[in-house]
Amino acid sequence: MLEHLNDPLDPFPPRHLGSGEERVAEMLDRLGYSNMGQFIEDVVPPAIRADRPLELPAAEGERGALARLRGMVSRNRVARSFIGLGYHATVTPPVILRNVLENPGWYTQYTPYQAEISQGRLEALLSFQTMVCELTSLPLANASLLDEATAAAEAMSMCRAVRRRAENLFLASPDCHPQTLEVIRTRARALGIEVRIETPTAEGIEAARPCGVLVQFPATDGKMVDYSPLAAATERAGSTLVMAADLLALTLLKPPGEIGAHIAIGSTQRFGVPLGYGGPHAAYLAAHPEFERVMPGRIAGVSVDARGGTAFRLARQTREQHIRRERATSNICTAQVLPALLAAFYAIYHGPEGLRRIARRVQTASRLLARGLEAMGAPAEPGPIFDTLRVDLGEGPAAAVLAAASARAINLRDFGDGSLGIALDETVTRGDLEEILAAFAEVTGGTPESLDALDSEDEDDAIPTALRRSSDFLTQQVFRRYHTEHELLRYLFYLQGRDLSLAQSMIPLGSCTMKLNATAEMIPITWPEIAQLHPFAPTDQAEGYTQLFDQLAGWLGEITGFPAVSLQPNAGSQGEYAGLLVIRAYHESRGNDERRICLIPTSAHGTNPASAAMAGLQVVPVECDLAGNIDIDDLGKKAAQHAQRLAVLMVTYPSTHGVFETGIRRICEIVHEHGGQVYLDGANLNAQVGLCRPAEYGADVCHLNLHKTFCIPHGGGGPGMGPICVASHLAPFLPGHPLRAVGGEQAIGPVSAAPFGSPGILPISWMYIAMMGGPGLTRASELAMLNANYMADRLADHYPILYRGATGRVAHEFILDLRSFKKSANVTVDDVAKRLMDFGFHAPTMSWPVAGTMMVEPTESESKDELDRFCDAMIAIREEIREIEEGRADADDNVLRNAPHTLEEVTSDRWERPYSRERAAFPTAWLRQRKFWPPVARIDNAFGDRNLVCTCDPVSSYAAADLDAEPAAV
Repeated sequence: MLEHLNDPLDPFPPRHLGSGEERVAEMLDRLGYSNMGQFIEDVVPPAIRADRPLELPAAEGERGALARLRGMVSRNRVARSFIGLGYHATVTPPVILRNVLENPGWYTQYTPYQAEISQGRLEALLSFQTMVCELTSLPLANASLLDEATAAAEAMSMCRAVRRRAENLFLASPDCHPQTLEVIRTRARALGIEVRIETPTAEGIEAARPCGVLVQFPATDGKMVDYSPLAAATERAGSTLVMAADLLALTLLKPPGEIGAHIAIGSTQRFGVPLGYGGPHAAYLAAHPEFERVMPGRIAGVSVDARGGTAFRLARQTREQHIRRERATSNICTAQVLPALLAAFYAIYHGPEGLRRIARRVQTASRLLARGLEAMGAPAEPGPIFDTLRVDLGEGPAAAVLAAASARAINLRDFGDGSLGIALDETVTRGDLEEILAAFAEVTGGTPESLDALDSEDEDDAIPTALRRSSDFLTQQVFRRYHTEHELLRYLFYLQGRDLSLAQSMIPLGSCTMKLNATAEMIPITWPEIAQLHPFAPTDQAEGYTQLFDQLAGWLGEITGFPAVSLQPNAGSQGEYAGLLVIRAYHESRGNDERRICLIPTSAHGTNPASAAMAGLQVVPVECDLAGNIDIDDLGKKAAQHAQRLAVLMVTYPSTHGVFETGIRRICEIVHEHGGQVYLDGANLNAQVGLCRPAEYGADVCHLNLHKTFCIPHGGGGPGMGPICVASHLAPFLPGHPLRAVGGEQAIGPVSAAPFGSPGILPISWMYIAMMGGPGLTRASELAMLNANYMADRLADHYPILYRGATGRVAHEFILDLRSFKKSANVTVDDVAKRLMDFGFHAPTMSWPVAGTMMVEPTESESKDELDRFCDAMIAIREEIREIEEGRADADDNVLRNAPHTLEEVTSDRWERPYSRERAAFPTAWLRQRKFWPPVARIDNAFGDRNLVCTCDPVSSYAAADLDAEPAAV
C-alpha cells in the first residue's frame, strides 16, 4: 500500500481529456479499430513517427504541480520598481480581476468573427477604442496591438505605405524607449527602410522629407516637449508625425491629435494590467482616417441587425490585411484582447475624473520627490514633470544610490551614464518616497526633509499652458455610469451573457485548437511573483522566472526535436516573422543575402505570405494537387528555378487541409537540396506532440502557438505566444534585446518590446506540460485525432469530407464541403454558421482554406457526448437544407436564412414565419435545458462597412435617455 501514497489523488490527464477509456473504445470500434495503436498507424505516416517517447518529467497532480511552481517562482523577489521604460506598477480593481481576468466566461472566447454571439466583447472593445480616441484626440483606433514597440513598428509601416518616398527614410527621436527603437530597427532592416536616430527639428524634417517621424511624449527620461512645431513641419514636408504617448499622462497633457500628430501609439498596461515581467500588455494605435486602409489588426465597429437594432461587429479591416497576402503591410493576427478589455474596464470603472485623480496623484508624488532631491543637492533635470525624473550624479554615486535603493527593495533606472531615472506610478506611497530620498541621502550625505515640509501649493513646476490639456474626454455614458462595484459587476455580467465561450459549448474551430484552459493552469498568473515583476528589474530578482524559462524551453525543444528556443515572440504571427528573420540572417552570415525567395503553398493562411513580406522576402506560390497536398512536382520546379535565390519554404504540417502529407520528408529534402531552409508553421502541432518531431523529418524552424497546443487561452482574440524552436545552425541568430542578454551570438534585433515576450502567461503552458507528462501529451494528440475522425465518420453521410489522407483518414481536423448547397437550396456557409448559433454552437472555421467550406477541429478535451451533440446539430441542419431542396420549406423564408433567432423575436407578439417558434429556437431537446440566446439577429455587414463607426456615441446623444436604463449600445 505504501507505494501508492505518492500517487496524486488529482491526476490531470483524466480531467483534461474529454473521453475515458470506455468512450474511446466506442469511437475506435465505430472506425473499425481494436486499439489506439492501430488507429495511429493509419493516421500518422510511419516514416515520420518518432523513434522514442517524450523524455519529460513524470506527470504531477494539480496540487503537486502548483506547489512545485510556487516553490520555483518564490525565488522571484518582488521589489518596488520605479524603472519606467513604459512599464508601471498598477492596481487591477478586484472586481475586474475576479470577474474578467480570472473568469473563463471572458478568457475562453474566440476572436469575435461570429459577431452575433460576441456582442459583449465587441461592445467592450468599442469602449477600448473610444477610450483611445478620446485620450489621443484622434478619430480612428484599432482594438489593440501586441506591445508599444510593435505598435511603433506598425506605425512606421503605415507611414511608408501612405507617404511614399524615394528616400524610404524614417526618423526616430533618441528620447524614445530604447526597446522601441530597436524593434523598429529590426522591422526597418528587413523592409529596406532607413531609420535615423536623431533629435528631430523642423528644419531637418523639411529638408529630409521622411515618410514618418517618431517621438515619445513624455520622453523616456520624463522630458516634456511641445511638438507643435514638428507637427507643422511634417505637414509642410508631406510626412507623418507619430507620437508614442502615455495614456495616463494624456489626462493632463495636450493630446497628440491637438498637437498635430497623425498617428499615436503606446501601451495601455498602466490601466490596470499587471506588469507580468513584460506582458501580455495591449498596445494602442490611433490615427487620422487617411490611414484606415493600412491600419493593422482589428477594428470593432457598429452596424445594424436584421431587426434594425444596433449591433457590433469587426469592421472591414479585420481580414483585409491577410487577404492582401504578400501585399499586406502587417501580419498581425493575434491581438491582446483580454488585456485590452482590462484596460477598458479600468477606464470605465474610474471614469474621467478618477483617471485625472490618479494622474494628479502620480504627478504630485513626482513633484514632491523632485523637491526633496533638490533640497539634498541632487536635483532632477529641470522642466515640467509628470511621473519621471532624471537625476545626474556621476557614475560612482549613481551606482551607490542604486545599491542603496536595492537594499530597500526599490529598483531605479540606470541610464548608464551616471544618471538615474525614477518613474512613479499609482501605487506609490509616502513610505516609498521617504525610502527613495533615504537611499539618495545615504550617498549624497544630505538630510532628507520631511514630505510635509516639501508639500506646497506652488505651481511653478506645473504643466505649462502649451502642454496642458484643456479638452474634455470620456464624456460617453459608459464612462460616467459604472463607478460603483455593484454597477460595474452587473455591467460585466450583462456583457458576459452576450458572448458565447467554452463555458457554454465546444468551439470546433479548424486550425485554432480551442481546448480546455484548466483552472489549475490559470491560477498562477495572478500570483505576485508572476504578475508584479518589472521586465527590466535586476535579473537576480527573477531567478524563478529564469528557471521557468529554462525548463519550458527545454520541454518545447524535447517535444519538437530542436536544440534551441526563443520565447520572445508574443504571437503566432510574431513567431512566423521571427523565424523568417532568423533564416534570413543565417543566409546573410554565409554571404547569401540574395536568397530572398520564399515558397508558400497556395493553401497557406494569409499570415504566411504577410510575414514573408515583412521579413523582406519575395513570395512564390506552390500549387496543391487535387487531393489538397503540396504538388511536389511544382515544388521541385519552383525550387530549381529559384535555386540561387531560394531562402525558405513555409509549410504547415499536418497540412492546412487537415491531413498528414506522406511526402513531407521529400518536400524538405527538395528545399534543402536547393540551398533553402524549411519553416514549419506549428499551428497544427496538436496532432504531433509525442508522435513525431518536426526537426526529425526535415524542418529547420518551427513556431509554436502556445495559445493553441499548450493551453494559453485565446482570450477573445489574444493574448498569444509564438516561441520559435530552431536547429543548431540557426541558434546563433535567435532574437536579442538591448536591455537583456538574450538570443544568440549573432542575434537578430528584438521582435517584441520585452525580452521574453509575454512571460506572465508562460506558467499556463508550464503547468499544462508538468501535469500531463510525456504519456499524457501523447494521449492528447491521439485523442485529438480520434475525435476528429469520429466526427468526420458521423458526418460523412451528410456532408462531403473534402480531403483525406492516404489511408482515408484525416488528422486532427477536417473540412466539410458545403458549396453544393448554394445551388441546391440557395444556402451558404454563412447560413449554416448562423443556424448553429440557434443550437448553441460557435461555427467551425469558415471558408478557409477553401471558400464555401467549414473546417472542424474538436480537440482532445471535448467529450464524446459533446462531439455527438455538435454532430447531431449539423445533421439536423442538413435535414433543414433537404427540406428546402425538396420544396418542403420556403427557399427564401426558412430557419437557415433567418438565423439566428433571438429571444426578442421568438417572444414577440408578431410571428409571421412559415415555421414555428419552437422550430426556430428549440430545434433539439437539449436546448430546453441550456439555451444560449444570440443577443442580436443577423448583422448587416455591408451597412457596417459603408458606415464605419469605431467609437461610442457621445453623451449628448443620450440627452433624453434615462441614465438608469440599460443602454442598447455603449
